[in-house]
Amino acid sequence: MTPTTYRANSEFSDSLLGPLLLISLLLLTACGSEPQRRDRFFVLEPPPAASVVNSRPQAATLVVQDFAVRGFLGGRQIVYRTREEPLELRRYDVYLWEQPPARALPRNLVEALRNAGLFSQVATAAERVRPDYRLSGELTRFEHRPTDSPPRVLVGFTLTLVSTQTRTMQLTRTYAGEETVRGERPEDMASAFNRLTRNLITQVIQDLAVRSK
Repeated sequence: MTPTTYRANSEFSDSLLGPLLLISLLLLTACGSEPQRRDRFFVLEPPPAASVVNSRPQAATLVVQDFAVRGFLGGRQIVYRTREEPLELRRYDVYLWEQPPARALPRNLVEALRNAGLFSQVATAAERVRPDYRLSGELTRFEHRPTDSPPRVLVGFTLTLVSTQTRTMQLTRTYAGEETVRGERPEDMASAFNRLTRNLITQVIQDLAVRSK
């Protein structure tokens, strides 16, 4: 009885071995035939902001802090919203920012403010200098609207300028805008974000220039 049982199990196992190997091979082939999606990283490097004539910079140090942010906007995945589902925020799987916008945007501000010459020194919080003024903000919107007609991008943030000596608020303002996406490629979307960021930074510099006069 025992040898007979052993031969039956062996024959049964041998009969299954071929089909199992074939199924495994087909699954591996199918997985290998799927095209691999490649992550695409975009930089937030807007064109230079419009120049502001300021021949006498204020003898003060301004420190620009990273922006506060909530939810999806704190990450690197580009956020989008459709016209069909206006209350639902989504994130692209393969379209990402090199740096989160809440970190990249303040650095763009620092560069633009240095070029504008409104303050004798402009630094980031990481540079650990003693500030006369602090510029802080919150990123409230940074999203793509691909199904709008025409497609567009929207950006919004708030800024607050505080004197560290008197601990008084010197400026508080909300900046928001939109820009049309000129094309259908992902890089056209990134270019629209950069153009809009440049326009908003120009407004910030103009407001600070008026305040310093």
